[in-house]
Amino acid sequence: MLHYLVYFLIAIGATTAGAITGMGGGVIIKPLLDILGDYDVSTIGLLSSMAGFTMSSVSVGKQISQKIRIRYPTAIPIALGSVAGGFIGQKLLEIVVNGIPANGMIVIMQNAILGLLILGVFIYMRYKDRVRTLGLSGLFPSVLTGIILGILSSFLGIGGGPFNVAIIMFMFSFDIKTATVCSIITILFAQVSKLVSVALTTGFHGFDLSTLPFILVGAVAGGYIGTVINKAVPDSKVELCFNGVQVLVLAIAVLNIVNNII
Repeated sequence: MLHYLVYFLIAIGATTAGAITGMGGGVIIKPLLDILGDYDVSTIGLLSSMAGFTMSSVSVGKQISQKIRIRYPTAIPIALGSVAGGFIGQKLLEIVVNGIPANGMIVIMQNAILGLLILGVFIYMRYKDRVRTLGLSGLFPSVLTGIILGILSSFLGIGGGPFNVAIIMFMFSFDIKTATVCSIITILFAQVSKLVSVALTTGFHGFDLSTLPFILVGAVAGGYIGTVINKAVPDSKVELCFNGVQVLVLAIAVLNIVNNII
């Protein structure tokens, strides 16, 4: 029972932080499950995606019910682009898994890419006031942004990430709360494409999903709690939480790399 409790606590903690910051819970769940080492890369990616899908569904529903402003002309094309990117990312992951039989090597590669991305985002957020954002709008840049985010999300198995929020802020000159909402919607669509891709290719029968019910319950609670907190606190607190989660995930990613090298 303790085993299942650990997975529930990871899910609720990760998805609460993910809903507050727009990162999605998978960016925390994925590297933490790598540390536990109970599952292979593909199973961890699937569990993380299911948690991200559940959290984002709850969060988007809560945002709509609370009439939180959503930039639909930008958010929807980004989300649709992420569907295509999600399929591409899943295919790339399958190619890598089939080409590199050593699970530890894949874990090192994923965590190294994740760590570098987070480090870049952390630097950007630290000095963003000195960076001139692009202020883009329109269908093409929105769809292209979604494709890129979908590929990263699906390939790394994190169901979103800090780079979602940072890239949306940079590309479209949004404040952090507006970017957070767009990121959550993107995560929802990207994870739908990943789950459909798995269903149509390998199916779910080959995965150990015994902990999934506990993860999903935690994700539902985290999505609700995190969305309520996001609305209640000012932008400065959301950004503080955002940066804190980045530092945590970067530390976990480094630990995963070290553990799999030694």
